[in-house]
Amino acid sequence: MQITVETNVGAPIAEVWRAYTTPEDICAWNAASDDWHTTHASVDLREGGTFSSRMEAKDASMGFNFAGTYTKIVPHELIEYTFGDRMARVEFAQAPAGVRVRVTFDAEATHSEEQQRDGWQAILDRFARHVETSRPAA
Repeated sequence: MQITVETNVGAPIAEVWRAYTTPEDICAWNAASDDWHTTHASVDLREGGTFSSRMEAKDASMGFNFAGTYTKIVPHELIEYTFGDRMARVEFAQAPAGVRVRVTFDAEATHSEEQQRDGWQAILDRFARHVETSRPAA
């Protein structure tokens, strides 16, 4: 089963792409809730390149590495990757009010579809807020 989440980001596509693929930015937005954070991220943004994000509870009670390999990169349009035995696709498309970012991923069996959708959507919403609030004033 695949799950899709999406958001609209009110920023130019170059800024959206940079924030999605830059380790410093990833550490700023990559969490599903305020009690979690990403302590380290690495990105080798090329087909066959790898990525990793260390996600931890802020109280240090648990953490995990979210890591994988990029399988297809089309700058400012598409990122596909594998993580474990699962796959994900991130699409970037111009929209009337900025950029639509759509993430489709293979679900896993441990958590419910609703939990997975809610968690990935929360991360994507946090991503949009990060991009929009870190833009220079016009």
